[in-house]
Amino acid sequence: MASIWDDFEARVIDSPEPSVREHVRRYLATGGASGYMEGGMTNLLLTTVGRESGRLRRTGLFFGRDGDRYVLVGSHWTGTEPDPGWYRNLVEHPEVHVQVKADRFLARARVAEGVERERLWKLMTDRVPAYLAYQARATREIPIVVLERV
Repeated sequence: MASIWDDFEARVIDSPEPSVREHVRRYLATGGASGYMEGGMTNLLLTTVGRESGRLRRTGLFFGRDGDRYVLVGSHWTGTEPDPGWYRNLVEHPEVHVQVKADRFLARARVAEGVERERLWKLMTDRVPAYLAYQARATREIPIVVLERV
């Protein structure tokens, strides 16, 4: 049975934000050699299934590591509302495609809660203190997402 991820490269839509789209282009063209370290932070490419369109959507995101898991912050850049589209997509469709450098794989996404969320929030704010300012501006709790390879 065919998966939505089969032949996805021909169907994926990259971020509408020009600077992110350019980042994704460089990352793909170089297997992450250009784009993995950006803004002093490690970056990955995340492809989600659109919650309304069902189309494949790709963006570049900062990430942290927690053992063999990948940690994302749904800050929407500066803490602005609402939650970012990629986050809302993976809540609806938690199977995602990830690229870290040249390594491409499927992962299952889930939202961290409680004690785990607090621990991972600290992990990420220690790496990127700007997340604390984003949270101070937001009226929502900025979500933490855990990606686990499948």
